[in-house]
Amino acid sequence: MTDILEPPAKTTRGPTRRFEQRKTAIVASAVEVLNRKGVRGMTLGEVAASLNLVPTGVIYYFKNKEELAAACFLKGVEGFSQFLVAGEAGTDVRDRLTRFFDAYLDYHRRMALAEVEPLTTFNDVRALNSPPVNDAYVAMFRRARGLLDGPETASLTRLELNARAHMLLSEIFWAPVWLHRHDPEDYGRVTQRLLSITADGLAAPGAVWDPRPLPGLIPEPPEGGEISSELFLRAATELINEEGYLGASVEKISARLNVTKGAFYHHNETKDELVEACFERTIEVMRRAIRQAEAVTTDGLQTLATVATALVEYQMSGNAPLLRTSALTSAPESIQPKLVAKFDRISDRFASLISDGIADGSIRPIDTNIGAQVITAAINAAAELRHWAAAVTPGQAVNLYVRPLFEGLLSPPVR
Repeated sequence: MTDILEPPAKTTRGPTRRFEQRKTAIVASAVEVLNRKGVRGMTLGEVAASLNLVPTGVIYYFKNKEELAAACFLKGVEGFSQFLVAGEAGTDVRDRLTRFFDAYLDYHRRMALAEVEPLTTFNDVRALNSPPVNDAYVAMFRRARGLLDGPETASLTRLELNARAHMLLSEIFWAPVWLHRHDPEDYGRVTQRLLSITADGLAAPGAVWDPRPLPGLIPEPPEGGEISSELFLRAATELINEEGYLGASVEKISARLNVTKGAFYHHNETKDELVEACFERTIEVMRRAIRQAEAVTTDGLQTLATVATALVEYQMSGNAPLLRTSALTSAPESIQPKLVAKFDRISDRFASLISDGIADGSIRPIDTNIGAQVITAAINAAAELRHWAAAVTPGQAVNLYVRPLFEGLLSPPVR
């Protein structure tokens, strides 16, 4: 791309076509870096190098990386709007969801074939905390919520619609994590199966909703103000969820616990060791939830509902958050493969439990692998439900958020 090695001379007139073309090319290159490394990990130098530019060649168009990241997210919102437009042409809620899913996953099919530019992922959108981006994202959320607003869902309150819209977007945003396991020519088939699970749920008709409590899933830290390894894990997890791996510095983790950096290194040899322990802790909590649920439930649906309920409640409690798996994108590349493999094993366990439910009749016949990813996505995104359903307690989230996961976004509300 030698035609953009040098910035054009400044003029008193508005931006020229060449200026806009170069700016567009920089944003397109930055999207790839942002998707891979997050806001904190993206550097102007890396973006510039991908275009054979020196960093000042990017600064001419974007004064800092935050401004460039904002442009990437706004480009993502603009691109995502085309799928919402397709959905809005539907005649009812199911038709709107069908058109929306078709448009979104067909674009990903074309992405897999390198026919179109990559979409911006929104994993790190809150870490940027840009008012224009936040406003655009909220407007996008409201349009997505509008897809669910129709005669079929007329009895839902605004709070219930918000929770279901968050579920819808969470499932859509999670799809790129697992779509690569399918051939592009099979994406149409995948679309139908994902839509079926999202709209109509996993539970078989007439199945009883009866999740069991799992007390003691996460041990409480010691009392008396003693700083423990568990408290460091919780503080680091909260910061990684909020600001990504690079944003969760030793200074910020220590400040959150009101301790010195010396205290940090007394409990942890390195930051990377603590981050890896955060991932391992989350994986172990999910494993523990599955084991405990299997011991107190009688069918596949009840087991999965128990696991999802317990994990979502803990995600929202604020006392013991689970690490969002989207944080893997900004984790050190040296530890990513083994952690991804462990998270994949959790999804495989969910798929196995779905198979059990299909066999015992509590879960309707669905694609077990896609169903497992739907459950994983919902648990992963529960930490952000509070942004769209303010003041909702962990207990209320069960009917607002977890139950529609199993009974479908088109299911009637529970009063």
